[in-house]
Amino acid sequence: METVFSVKDFNLFYGEHQVLKNINIDIYKNKVTAFIGPSGCGKSSFLRSFNKMNDFVGTAHSTGTIDFENCDIKKIDAQSLRLKVGMVFQKPNPFKMSIFENVAYGLRCKGINDRKILEEKVQDALQKAALWDEVKDKLDQPGTSLSGGQQQRLCIARTIVLSPEVILMDEPTSALDPIATKKIENLIEDLRKDFTIIIVTHSMQQAACVSDYTAFFLMGDLIEYEKSKTFFSMPKDKRSEDYISGRFG
Repeated sequence: METVFSVKDFNLFYGEHQVLKNINIDIYKNKVTAFIGPSGCGKSSFLRSFNKMNDFVGTAHSTGTIDFENCDIKKIDAQSLRLKVGMVFQKPNPFKMSIFENVAYGLRCKGINDRKILEEKVQDALQKAALWDEVKDKLDQPGTSLSGGQQQRLCIARTIVLSPEVILMDEPTSALDPIATKKIENLIEDLRKDFTIIIVTHSMQQAACVSDYTAFFLMGDLIEYEKSKTFFSMPKDKRSEDYISGRFG
C-alpha cells in the first residue's frame, strides 16, 4: 500500500507539557484511518499536526518527523500544505456568504474567477459532498441558513473543491443528530475513493463502521494501530480491550 504520511518518533509539547510521546505510524492512501481514545489522550492534537494547525498554538513544539509524500512537513510552507491536507472541524463553520460562494471561496483565493469554471467546480464539489440535490435551487441563499448536517456537508464541499489529497476530520458528527450523522458516515464511505481521510471520533461504532484502520491513543501514547476489523474483534493490548468494552474512557 502507498503511504501518504509516515510519522517517526514524533513528540508534541505544549510548553513543558508533553501531549504525544514517541508516535510511529503510517497513514495509507485512499484509506480511512480513525483516531480513538478518551478525552485528553492527544488524538486531536495529533490530527492537527498533519497540516501544521498546531502552529497557531504559541507554546507548541515538536520533535521527530512527519513526512508527507516523502518530504518532512517542517520543510513545507503551511499554506501549501493545507491546500493538499484539508480540514473539517467539529462544529460546522460556514462563512457568512451564499452557499455558492462558500464553496467557491477557496477557488477565488487561488485566482480562479471564470464563472463557468467556478460553476462546474462548485457543482462537482457539492455532488461529491452529497449536497447538490438539496441546494441546487438555492445557491444564492446564505450557507448559515442550512441545517447543521447540511452545513457540515457544505464545509466538506468547501474542502474538497480544492482537490486536496487528504481530508482531516475532527469529530465531524459530534454536533449532529443521528440522521445527519449517518449521512456524513455514508459520505465518508464515498469520499475514500478520491481522498485519504483521517477522522478523530469518540464513537467506537463510527470508527468500526467507517474506517479501514484504527489507532488507539491513551495519555499521549499510541497503544495500538491495526486494521479496524482486527482491532475491534481481536485487540492485542489489554488496554485496547478495556476501552472497547467500556471499562474506562
